[in-house]
Amino acid sequence: MADSRTIVVAGAGIGGLTTSLALAARGFRVIVLERSERLEEVGAGLQLSPNASRILIDLGLQPLLAPHVIAPESISIMTARTGNEIGRIPLGEAATLRYGAPYWIVRRADLQNALAAKVKNHPDIDLRLGAQFEDVAVYPKGVTVVQRRQTLRQQEPVLALIGADGVWSSVRHQIFPDAQPQFTGSIAWRGTVDATQLPRGFNAQRVQLWMGTNAHLVAYPMAGGKRINIVAVVSGKWNRPGWSEPGDVVEIANHFSAPQWPIAARMMIGAVDGWRKWALFAMRDGGAWNKGPIALLGDASHAMLPFAAQGAGMAIEDAAVIAKCLEDSPTNSTAAFAQYAGLRAPRVTRVTRTARKNGQTYHLGGPVGFARDQVIRMLGGSRLLSRQDWIYDWRA
Repeated sequence: MADSRTIVVAGAGIGGLTTSLALAARGFRVIVLERSERLEEVGAGLQLSPNASRILIDLGLQPLLAPHVIAPESISIMTARTGNEIGRIPLGEAATLRYGAPYWIVRRADLQNALAAKVKNHPDIDLRLGAQFEDVAVYPKGVTVVQRRQTLRQQEPVLALIGADGVWSSVRHQIFPDAQPQFTGSIAWRGTVDATQLPRGFNAQRVQLWMGTNAHLVAYPMAGGKRINIVAVVSGKWNRPGWSEPGDVVEIANHFSAPQWPIAARMMIGAVDGWRKWALFAMRDGGAWNKGPIALLGDASHAMLPFAAQGAGMAIEDAAVIAKCLEDSPTNSTAAFAQYAGLRAPRVTRVTRTARKNGQTYHLGGPVGFARDQVIRMLGGSRLLSRQDWIYDWRA
């Protein structure tokens, strides 16, 4: 017989760990299955807007994250056409006062470590590293989850299964085999650089967004502002699945060559010691959410382009909502997951489309790029910030 208060979460990334804490806070017992033998950093930095940071604060993460987060003072919007700033979105204290929670930048590894530390200290969460989700069978009062740890195959009857196992989700493959992520035609390149190597005038407490023809560039501080994370996004056909392939410095430099890109942007590109790249895959609009007592969240459900800085934020929101829905229907996970999907799908779809539109806007060139720059100048910082209210104001 299924344990009526136990839920299996497949995946110990940010979404899975946040979900386990949110469920345990509501009286559920949680088993977290993670295929890796140890939790390792994937990617470098994350931007966590107030809609996500307030959830982490409510879960008690602030003391663990405080030594590692940066609250940037603003986002500087730069145009490759002239090399000048054309807009500045205020963050820092202004964002905290406006939304009741901070806008944070944090290393992905630091966030994952803080979540994992809290998970490991919680008596109702069993984090199993080296445990591979293999299969699931649905029964009238729950599911039986099959996992493998080395050569041992184990079956566990539980109330429900939540797939938080990323863009190449094994859980999604089991319940929605036809729902697969598609290559978007964009490739992201990532590297870090010492802040002292950046061009004069670069403010290490700001996020910089550079927009240019068929490419854009984002730079933001980490490690107390001593290191700067550089993410460059270009169009291309290379589409190998994965998160961290070595990148050729000559190839990325060619994407940001003169005269299309000014010297300040090219200096940032040239200052990176070693590039890693990954092809950007996304799920179709609307995502894939639930089937009976099985649900998906985060990238497993709705992997999206990163151009609204909401990938982690949407997974964290998912965690809060799915826990609340299960609290409302603690003996009927099928009903809880249907409610969860109904609440989340419209918002996530809107964010997905916003991210895609942002990417198209960032890559405009010629006369339409000039028109874009003029509109941003006219809007001004406060109005640009207000256009994010519908994202940042959200509460579970």
